Amino acid sequence: MIYRPKVYTVESVTSGHPDKVCDQISDAILDACLEQDPMSRVGAEAFGSHGLLVIGGEITTKAEIDFENIAREVYREIGHTDEIKIITNIVTQSPDIAQGVDTGGAGDQGIMYGYATDETSEFMPKGVSLVHKLTQGLENLRKSGEVGWLKPDGKAQITIAGDEIKTVLVSTQHDESVEQENIREELIEKLIKPILGNQVSKFEDVEILINPTGKFARGGFEADAGLTGRKIMVDTYGGLIPHGGGCFSGKDPTKVDRSAAYMARFVAKNIVANGLAKSCLVSVSYAIGRAEPLMVEVINESGESISEAVTKKYDFKPLSIIDKLNLRRPIYRKTAAYGHFGRTGFPWEEVE
Repeated sequence: MIYRPKVYTVESVTSGHPDKVCDQISDAILDACLEQDPMSRVGAEAFGSHGLLVIGGEITTKAEIDFENIAREVYREIGHTDEIKIITNIVTQSPDIAQGVDTGGAGDQGIMYGYATDETSEFMPKGVSLVHKLTQGLENLRKSGEVGWLKPDGKAQITIAGDEIKTVLVSTQHDESVEQENIREELIEKLIKPILGNQVSKFEDVEILINPTGKFARGGFEADAGLTGRKIMVDTYGGLIPHGGGCFSGKDPTKVDRSAAYMARFVAKNIVANGLAKSCLVSVSYAIGRAEPLMVEVINESGESISEAVTKKYDFKPLSIIDKLNLRRPIYRKTAAYGHFGRTGFPWEEVE
């Protein structure tokens, strides 16, 4: 049986959160490589902290890339204005790893999971869908100019008991000049009520927390450190199902941490969307350099295995996944904020 707690909390962060900035920089570098050379091998990592950004990793590509310029453009496009010093240290992929990947094997060992449920139109858990809408809503209010004091950094959190929203928490970076009372009033009226209004019978019964510390004027790398791959639960299913531990951002599709997780979501969503289960959990594991997965397991909401039917239809070998989902394209930067799943426009979200 797929375990789902009766009371749970999930979170999301805005594109201006330091960890998400790093994810977007890593994926922007990946996209730039794939745009010029679809066969690029990329493992790009970013670390930012208080005026410093370090870009490292392993990249083998025919593309000519200005890593520093890409990073600066991403940081500015997100909305941060503070100055950053950038250090790069990029090397080629280890030949020990490449010899296994060149023959179609997995780029690493590991376990990946995919999940879908019929409780929302996005085939995602209700809380996960709603909390991403809150953080995306913050960005929309900021970029549209509707709320002029909003800044790029921010977080949201929702607690759900049964089917009822119990707590909503929004922390957002803001101008120094705006008062906390104004922040609370405006976000309740322009963000929380429009997004959660049809999910709540009485807002008086919902605890609403806005910037609990009382002030959040500094954000991004000016205030905090960020690291690629540090928001893996935000990226996936909010911690409500297992996670193998590998992040997605900055990795080309030969890395099964990314591509196999996308394939697992694709299979789980198609099973649920076609009425074969109310919820579905797909798990798959690999050995580095080996094409055939060590394991593929698929269970429905009752815990019954439906793996045999799935493995007859779907091929989980890395190159087969890349071909099936057409993953050698520059489509990855837009995955790096507001979740990789439950959003339109990605091949692993298509229904057959």
